[in-house]
Amino acid sequence: MSRGYEIGIGLQSDKRPGDYARLARIAEEHGIDVVSVFGDLMYQPPIFPLLEMAAATSRVRLGTACLNPYSMAPYEIAGQVAALDLASGGRAYLGLARGTWLGEVGLAQPRPLTALAECAEVVYRLLGGDTSGFSGEVFTLAPGTALRYPVQRPRPPLLIGAWGARGAALAGRLADEIKVGGSANPAMVPVIRERLRPGAEQAGRSADDVGIVLGAVTVVAADGAAARAKARREVAMYLAVVADLDPTANVPADLLARVKTETAAGRHDEAARLIPDDLLDLFAFSGTPDQVAAQAQRLIDAGVHRVEFGTPHGLTNDQGVSLIGAEVVPMLRPATR
Repeated sequence: MSRGYEIGIGLQSDKRPGDYARLARIAEEHGIDVVSVFGDLMYQPPIFPLLEMAAATSRVRLGTACLNPYSMAPYEIAGQVAALDLASGGRAYLGLARGTWLGEVGLAQPRPLTALAECAEVVYRLLGGDTSGFSGEVFTLAPGTALRYPVQRPRPPLLIGAWGARGAALAGRLADEIKVGGSANPAMVPVIRERLRPGAEQAGRSADDVGIVLGAVTVVAADGAAARAKARREVAMYLAVVADLDPTANVPADLLARVKTETAAGRHDEAARLIPDDLLDLFAFSGTPDQVAAQAQRLIDAGVHRVEFGTPHGLTNDQGVSLIGAEVVPMLRPATR
């Protein structure tokens, strides 16, 4: 990564066969470094688009942001990352998070930090061929338990998705990267760096050893006003969740309440109109290529390891990914700090 940072795109798994390969090729041809697939509830399992994209590309890193240890057992997670790593020739990463909205399918999420830490332990023991067994509070492996197929690498890089202090400290102890999903706010970068520090120090390393990834809804188009209108509508649907996670945003409580009320009533356009420009820029990348590049540059200058431009990318997926690669990325430069 000679430029000192990475650019990624994040895809929702709601597309037709062939769409993923086409988008991944566009991304790779335009110098994108990483293509992630979201692991959101009730969308297609990410392994389907990831394997399609692995066959269509030769350079980009690929992974799910993120899988969780409640809806998928660690041995299944190990199998999926092993399959992707094998299919891509060693370009997979493992993304883990506690998961969201799992109550809708009847899944409780007890002891999330313990579950995440033990899940990673079990996955890497399996991938590394460690047959000594593991007895944890949540997960176990009997001695002698081993995968019955070859793996490409014993330790694909680990990304943990987290906002909070305890989740970030876990990432500081275990992960190669931490992803703060739903944020385009450069003020969150030093906050996350400090939250990583206790875990990193516990593991005997620097907080700077963990790459910070910020990713959010992205809409880039030549028609900047149309792009921002579409992004504003997307952000209205999750603003109430992420605004409470960002200690620097200072979103007025009455504004959040009004957005939640309008969204719950299905009045999404009305909810979108409540979001002012400065608030939109904290939780989405949107506008013309110049505007989106300026937002990304502020994150790079703040010290992110990767900027991840999320769905829907543009007024259409193809146009958005092409504009990100052809116009946004060339405007970016190494951090000036």
